[in-house]
Amino acid sequence: MTFAAAAAPATPADTPLCPLPRAEGSVRVRSKASPRGPVLDKLYQKGAYKAVFPRSETLTAVLVNTAGGVTGGDRFQLEAGAGPDSALTLTTQAAERAYKALPGAAGRIRTHLTADMGARLWWLPQETIVFDGAHVERHLRCDLAEGAEFLLVEPLIIGRTAMGETAVRGRMSERIEVFRAGQLTYLDSWTLAGDLTDAFAGPGVGGGAAAMASLIYAGPRAEALLDPVREYLGPAGGASVIEPGQDTGLLVARMLAKDGYQLRKRLVPLLDFLTEEHLPTCWRL
Repeated sequence: MTFAAAAAPATPADTPLCPLPRAEGSVRVRSKASPRGPVLDKLYQKGAYKAVFPRSETLTAVLVNTAGGVTGGDRFQLEAGAGPDSALTLTTQAAERAYKALPGAAGRIRTHLTADMGARLWWLPQETIVFDGAHVERHLRCDLAEGAEFLLVEPLIIGRTAMGETAVRGRMSERIEVFRAGQLTYLDSWTLAGDLTDAFAGPGVGGGAAAMASLIYAGPRAEALLDPVREYLGPAGGASVIEPGQDTGLLVARMLAKDGYQLRKRLVPLLDFLTEEHLPTCWRL
């Protein structure tokens, strides 16, 4: 009688590594003009990224990450556009959270915004909070036609100071590109890696701050807004018009604060001013 040898069970070293579950999602949304004002033209959503449209005086898309945050391996993509002579506001349901990731596993967020001739597009997400061990890469591109108006804010908080997180390690990178009529007019690219708290707080970076907001306005009001924006920013911020022009002015600003509470306390009044009191309601909840 012959017996076949049973295969030995695989050892942990022999077992192939299974990829960790990850969140993926994409949203595509576009507005168009109508006799009753801007209305939704197109909407597509997939996976863990959704858009909801609360009742508002303006067409507003509130983006929702149903995964609850971003961690290593996650992939989120947004394509949003304001059609000719229409208006679209984009914001987020709450602050985004960048959670701890495995070494080398980045969470990636890609955003592509477009504003056609005579359109107005506002990109107003709430804060991104970077937790210890996070690894996030963000890339935002905005393509503006001649005569389009654009407003962007990107608030960022390093750690949760109220929870005693005073040393946050990880990697965070961001790239923002603004094109006008196909020509690159603004590029902001930076990376913080290692001890994020120490790197951000250093001289020439955050100077002791743990929170920051980047702001861009492109449109005909750029030069007229410069002095009022500087007043709202105060001594812990700065603003410049780097491309003056009647239709193509570009105003850029940064605001620093010691924590998220102080940042929001000064940022909300500035956004109220820039949006003429049309800041999305979710910013106040």
